[in-house]
Amino acid sequence: MPLDPQVEGLLNQMAELGAPPLHQQSVEEARATSEGMVALAGEKAEVGSVRDIKIPVDDAEIAARVYTPEGEGPHPAVVFFHGGGWVICSLDTHDNLARDICRAADAVVVSVDYRMAPEYRYPTAVHDSFAATKWVADNAASLNIDATRLALCGDSAGGNLSAVVSQMARDSGGPAIKFTALIYPAVDMTAKGGSMDDNATGYFLDIESMDWFTNHYIDEPDKAEAKASPLLHGDLSNLPAAFIATCEFDPLRDQGEAYGDALRANGVHVVTKRYDGLIHAVANMTGVLDGGRQLVDDVGAQLRAALHP
Repeated sequence: MPLDPQVEGLLNQMAELGAPPLHQQSVEEARATSEGMVALAGEKAEVGSVRDIKIPVDDAEIAARVYTPEGEGPHPAVVFFHGGGWVICSLDTHDNLARDICRAADAVVVSVDYRMAPEYRYPTAVHDSFAATKWVADNAASLNIDATRLALCGDSAGGNLSAVVSQMARDSGGPAIKFTALIYPAVDMTAKGGSMDDNATGYFLDIESMDWFTNHYIDEPDKAEAKASPLLHGDLSNLPAAFIATCEFDPLRDQGEAYGDALRANGVHVVTKRYDGLIHAVANMTGVLDGGRQLVDDVGAQLRAALHP
């Protein structure tokens, strides 16, 4: 399929701005750039309530934001991990996406502000994410949630963390995860060829930027570990059902689809959907890209169906 016309127009507008590519920016500059792109997400969806909390992790506290839908509850819950290559983005950059999921899934969303690289390198983000998931399950009453209906969701690096946490929860005997929704997830840091080559440049996320992210996050010998590359886990059976969204013009496309195939081969129920004509990060561009809006609506619908059987 050709590039979506709205995507092509947006990429042209970005090129005309003449900003340096991400891999030529400092971490501070890249973080400021990501915060400045919030306008692409459009209007904020209304939810029942939003509050900021702190979650204890191994040796610290991390921030989180709780989005509660209308209604009495107890509600199902979605633990959400934002994307940004484990280096950039925040609760604020993904506020719209968390709100959309809360409304569409009719679920409490707990958006987790895990500690990021380079200040906190791998595996800190993994440990924070798993600790936060356990805390949500253990604090169901105060969150007004039904811990038997608990899902994980994340985009890109957040999709990586969602997949990893689902495996850690299975291997650790809990908490029980009912469903995972992975939005163009990074699941194999050793991947080469295919969409990594086909979409290496010109489609927002490029290979040099991916290297910039991973070099800040993780050492080369650790990339093949399951907590970094969940596709490479030796046992992909008995994991929660999943929805995996990929985009045609995304370097991560093939590994996301390969993860879906591998789960399916191990008896896990998986729905994989490729969004033709779209690029990485469209879930944060719903104010200007109809295709991004469709992807987010589909994620919400899949979560709703899984959590409201």
